[in-house]
Amino acid sequence: MDSSGKMEIGSKIKELRNKKSLTQEELADRCELSKGFISQLENDLTSPSIATLVDILQCLGTDLKEFFTDKKDEQIVFGAADYFEKQDNELHNTVEWIIPNAQKNMMEPIRVTLEKGGSTYPDLPHEGEEFGYVLSGVIYIVLGDRTLKVKKGESFYFRPDSSHYIKAGEKTGAVFLWISTPPNF
Repeated sequence: MDSSGKMEIGSKIKELRNKKSLTQEELADRCELSKGFISQLENDLTSPSIATLVDILQCLGTDLKEFFTDKKDEQIVFGAADYFEKQDNELHNTVEWIIPNAQKNMMEPIRVTLEKGGSTYPDLPHEGEEFGYVLSGVIYIVLGDRTLKVKKGESFYFRPDSSHYIKAGEKTGAVFLWISTPPNF
């Protein structure tokens, strides 16, 4: 929006086009429009019909709803008040979802606290990748028939192609960040 409160469609389309590394000509070809029309549109010299705008946005990998959502309202920084926590007394762990509603995102980060000898719930093989960083203590990743030790300050990254879980050292317990893509927790 500019100072008059009018939405600048052109500059937003140009920004999306640049993010996709497309020239005006490439975008025009994809949408079966002329390069001149795209140029006029980006300079706010013309307005597209709704149908044409829908086509252009589709070629840019988005839609009307996302295009007209004001990104400034989207929360980017999260604190303790936003976290959702779940304790498992049987497995002696606490899981904190540190980004709320992350299942709608491409990745889902959690912070896991394991008491001495505690573990996460065993997970079956699934699509995607797992990444983690140990904040304190020592963890053991049990991945199929392998067990891997990860200490404070170390990170891990694996494809979950066999059943897996993480357990803490008997002496230390552990706290670690764990990020799954796609969301899986």
